[in-house]
Amino acid sequence: YLKISKLALAFAIIRSKPPGKSCKEYTEYLAKTVSEQDFGWKSKVEVLEAEVLRLRQELLLNKICPRFCLENDASSETLMDQESIKPMSYSSQLEDSGCDVSNDYAFDSSGVASDIHQSEHNVSTTKRWLERLPPLSLCCTNKGESLTAPVQFLQHLLEIRKLSEGGVLQADFTELENDSFTICNSVSKLVDGLTVLYNSPEFPVSNFLTEAVCVLTSLITDTKLSNHVVKKCFKKLEEFKKNLIQVILRNNSINRFQALHAISHTLVLLGRNNILRNSLITLLLSEIRQFAEQLLQAYQIQAMYDITQYENIFPLCMILEQLLQNETEESNVSSSDYEGEEKIKFLKDLDQIILHLSDEFPLFSLYLWRVSVVLNSAQIQ
Repeated sequence: YLKISKLALAFAIIRSKPPGKSCKEYTEYLAKTVSEQDFGWKSKVEVLEAEVLRLRQELLLNKICPRFCLENDASSETLMDQESIKPMSYSSQLEDSGCDVSNDYAFDSSGVASDIHQSEHNVSTTKRWLERLPPLSLCCTNKGESLTAPVQFLQHLLEIRKLSEGGVLQADFTELENDSFTICNSVSKLVDGLTVLYNSPEFPVSNFLTEAVCVLTSLITDTKLSNHVVKKCFKKLEEFKKNLIQVILRNNSINRFQALHAISHTLVLLGRNNILRNSLITLLLSEIRQFAEQLLQAYQIQAMYDITQYENIFPLCMILEQLLQNETEESNVSSSDYEGEEKIKFLKDLDQIILHLSDEFPLFSLYLWRVSVVLNSAQIQ
């Protein structure tokens, strides 16, 4: 039947082709017309799906707490006014060589973002600020709205959780069990939107992304809400982490260092969740180990190596060291996933690698040694 249908279609195209056009040109024209129609339908379906999700979000919030309304206090109002007067702009931040790091992503000596806690305090104060922000210039309006909508919904959910714990209102979170699809779909939409922005060649280092990431990390680190998210969205979050690591490694723009700090900041925040931290440590151990082996091989045969990737490996080393330190500093340290095969692979022949690379690559050798020390100290503890 399929062969007959293809043959009938071919005859129809041949008989109906206009004069002056070959069968190939006419077929390509028809294929383009049909694909444009399909694209139009897909756009309409995406809009309708977004509207359905928004209605489901409102319904879920009303079921959990019918009288909930997010209010902004005086400090929030001041913050919004300041942000609207002096918005963060990509061009103003990256007008220099890219080596300067703004206060929003200032790292201390161990590579930890110093504004993590401050950003989390501002999560519940960004609703009206997000509404005032125009769509990001690097993406279309629908993409901007698709990122803002789940952020606002999850902020509402976190605020209900916060107020219910303080006894300000009563909320029934058992509804999340019956409608986990809505919250998981919202998280997926947020992760997809962040992925698009992080993969953009004109990565916008702004408070907008900081707040979106803080909302996501606040949700997955909440002891009650995270149970409905992490397990069902684990694969999505895993792909998100892998994508961020690859963005760091393959970024070769001149003004990339501030963007790399921002992405590192995001990975450190994601690593505050125990489940995500273990898998993230495994990913980082694997990437750094593979790069060290490739660098050693290139050094031994005096071959060329990618200097850009060499520069980009250091943020991964800083993230890994910080996550390992956070793991060892916790009182309830348990056996982690990364303490298996990947840890053995990383520590195997590490001393020989450091010995051979220490003269030519002293800084990278130092970072490898620091990571090995933290790994061994965790094992001793």
